[in-house]
Parts: sequence; structure tokens; C-alpha cells
Amino acid sequence: MKNFFYALLSGILLAVSWPTYGFPLFIFFAFVPLLLAEFRIRNKSVKRKKLKVFGLAYLSFFIWNVITTYWIYFSTPFGGVFAVLANSLLMSGVFMLYHLVAKRTGFSAAAAFLVSIWMVFEKIHLNWDFSWPWLNLGNVFSEYISWVQWYEYTGTFGGTLWVWLLNIAIFKGILQYQEFREKSLIIRTSVKSLLLLGIPLLISFYIYNTHEEPSETIEVALLQPNINPYTEKYNTTDSRIGELLLNLSRQAITDSTALVIAPETVFADGTRLTNFPNSEAVFYARQIARINEKTNFLGGITLYERFNDPAKVRKQSNQLGPMDWYDDYNSAYLLSNNIDSLQLYHKSKLVVGVENFPYQNILKPILGNIMIDLGGTVAMKTTQEEREVLYLNKSTGTAPIICYESVYGEYVTGYVNNNASFLSIITNDAWWGNTQGHKQHLSYARLRAVENRRYVARSANTGISAIINSRGDIVEKLGYEKQGFISGKIGLNSEKTFYVKYGDYLARIAQFLALFIFLFAMVKYRRTRPS
Repeated sequence: MKNFFYALLSGILLAVSWPTYGFPLFIFFAFVPLLLAEFRIRNKSVKRKKLKVFGLAYLSFFIWNVITTYWIYFSTPFGGVFAVLANSLLMSGVFMLYHLVAKRTGFSAAAAFLVSIWMVFEKIHLNWDFSWPWLNLGNVFSEYISWVQWYEYTGTFGGTLWVWLLNIAIFKGILQYQEFREKSLIIRTSVKSLLLLGIPLLISFYIYNTHEEPSETIEVALLQPNINPYTEKYNTTDSRIGELLLNLSRQAITDSTALVIAPETVFADGTRLTNFPNSEAVFYARQIARINEKTNFLGGITLYERFNDPAKVRKQSNQLGPMDWYDDYNSAYLLSNNIDSLQLYHKSKLVVGVENFPYQNILKPILGNIMIDLGGTVAMKTTQEEREVLYLNKSTGTAPIICYESVYGEYVTGYVNNNASFLSIITNDAWWGNTQGHKQHLSYARLRAVENRRYVARSANTGISAIINSRGDIVEKLGYEKQGFISGKIGLNSEKTFYVKYGDYLARIAQFLALFIFLFAMVKYRRTRPS
């Protein structure tokens, strides 16, 4: 019963740490009760140890997942249930690997393995087809951005490392006190924990207070049309949407406005790629740009290309019938008054089950077509390899980040490495209703601002649209389910942070350590076990 209580406590502590409602201080000891439960089981003569450890871990991680990401259910009941159950299962599997290694090695090696294998898990979650990095531990500080200004050097994996170091230090101190019952051990653990907590905080506060904002700026206007994706978005026309955006732009644009940004797939009729230059979306973009000759327009559009040539078929193509395929795109486009051609980028980090059917060669014969219907968008999306930068003029480039892509740290650095001076995020967060979903999504954008030291201009269909400075502070925002616009200055930066240059190097180091310790533990166990 005590172990059950420990697992329950860990799940609750993890949940109450999470943005945007929680306080991240709890995360620094949230894993300790679960670690104590595993230690008690491992060192007692009980049956089915593995099953008991797995069950307790699953309880903790299920509580964490369901409290923090329950809102997925509002867009898709199946997707919400699957995400919670599957992610809890994966986290429990990682914890089981720690249990296996801890049985075969000493404390230091087991602790190092736990930190490393958890970071490996998070890295896998950033890259595989079932990608779901929403609960990667480094995200927990997104509402307390002054705590992690050093993310410009480490990315969110620095936060994951920080969280685990504190949890392990406290866990070790408790075990030592339980064994020796010396008060000096409590003092030693307290001092060590305060140093592990305080030194990174002091460094971060110093960086936060001495950071200089870019001197070069442009003015942007962010449009928030507030279109219900279930009842309006796919039941209206691009011309009606265009008129709405044009009216908002007339109110928003000043003599200094350099860029107007509209949300993801704001033009949702479905335009054939070859007809794109003559589409309603381009027509209204030109109308908006003509309000002020300095103004450019960036917005989202749904595009497709239909073909009957088998040579053009790719992994992400959708088949309609014999010799009949189409590619479907969730795209961003920029119309510039200073550059002749239209610029286009296709979203490339896709939402699992909505825009991407993971491992379809294996799963489709078993499951059939289970793509989730969100307002009629059930096709596999076609992506592109490069993180393309769109240019307002020949020297001012922006990252056209579409929705879910903003959750991926190293991925976003690809735009900055391709010379983006600031980050533009276009998104539609209305699928989840007025829940933590859209709030957390906005909050995570603050992490991208710090990692890249770039301003963020975020246009969201139903909100929250915002301007975020290069320290991660929200300087302007328009609330959820409000139609309107916000305008403000965006700083331009051409310098590249350490994290932009080297990406998730901490995760790459962790991959090596996890493999080394695991192999060491297995080999040592085979050599020392009774024959």
C-alpha cells in the first residue's frame, strides 16, 4: 500500500508541476516517491518484481499524462485515449529499463543510466513517426522563462538534465539517511540540492537581466479571425475569409507595417498547387499588401496536387483510385512587395493520426484507414526536406513555423541556421476548445525564443496570438476566442546561439552513455551471476 501511495504521489507532483497552471518547483522531487517505491521492491524478497515496478510506474505516468494532456480528447476521443495510454506505456518501459540496470549495477551507474535513457526516450519522441514530445521534461519551465535563459546553450535537454539531477540527489540523500540515521546527511543533501537548484537559477537570472534586445526592428500585424474549425472553417469559402482578413488588415496596417501574418490553413478551400498563383489566397494577399507598399503578407493555405503518373508517387501520397493519386499540403506562403516570386513552405512536422499515418506499410493492412477526422482533414500530408526561410526582402527572412512544428527545439534551429531573423508561428489551436492545450502550445513558443534568441510573431486562428521577445517574454497578446489583431515591433537578429549551432548535443551524449552503461550492466551480470 505504501508503494501505491508513492506512485500516486509522483503522478500528482508531476502533474501539478506542468504549465500553464502548475509550479515547476515540484518537478525537482516529483520522481523521488516512485524511485523509493522501485528501490523498496527491488531490495525485498517479493514475487513478480518486474510486474509490480511496471504497474507502479504506469500509475504515476498515467496520472501525469491524463491530467496534463486530457484536452486531446476534445479534438478526437480515440486520439486522446491512445496518446495517454501509449505515452504512459512508453514512459513505464523506460523506467523498467532503469529497474533492470539498477538490479545489476551500483547506485551511480544506475542513476547515470536513468538520466541518459530518459533523455534518449525524449530524443526518440522528437524524431520517430509516433512523435509526441509534449511532456518532455525541459518544457516544464515554459511559464518561468527567467529560470532557463541558459537554454540558448543547452536547449530543453538542459532542463531535463537539471530535473533529474535534483531528483537523484534528493533520492540518494533519503536512502543514506534511512540507512545511517545521521542528521548531517540531511544537511548535506539539503546543501547539495540548494546548490543544484540555485546555481542554474542565478546564472539564468544574470543572463535574463543582462540580455540586450536587438536594435533593428520591423513592425508586424497579427490577424486573429476566430473561425470555428468544426462549424465554419470548412463550410465557408476562401473569398469570404479573404474579405475578413482584408477588413482586419485595413484596421491593423500603419505606415510602418512590414508584415501581416494570418493563421494556419486560413485559406482552407483546397487549392491545386499549379493554380496557386491565381488563387483567392494570392488575390487577397495582394489586396492586403497594396494597403501599404511596404507591407508583405504571410498566411496559411491548404494545397493539393493530383496526378496519374506512378513515378510521382511518394510515401506520403494519397491514392484515390487506380492510377489516381494526390499530394496534400499544409503550407505557408509569403507574398512580398520586394521580391517578385511567391514563396512557399510545406509543413513537415506532422500531427500523428491527423496529418501522418505512422508506419502505414505495417499498420494500414492491420488497422485500415484510421486517420482522425478534424473538420475534413484526414489526408496524409506531404512534407519537404529543408527548413525554408521566407523573405520579406533580400535580407530579412522569417521562419514559417506551422502549428505543431513549434514544439520541436532542434527542428526550429534549422530555420535559424538558414538565416531566419525572427520566428513566425501560424497555428490553429481551436480543435481542443478552451483548455490547457492552446495555452501550453503558446507557452512552449517562449522556449523557442530563448533557444534561438529570436522574436516570435504568433498568429493563431482563435488565439492566443502573441508577440514574444528574445528573452521569452510575451509583450503583446490577443486572448482566446477574440476576433481582431495585434501590432508591435519585432526585433531582428542574425547571430546564432550555441544551441542553434550544435543542437541536441546533450541527447547525443546521453545515447552513448545509456548504451555503454546498459551493455556494461548486462555483461557484468552474466559474469557474476551464479552458474
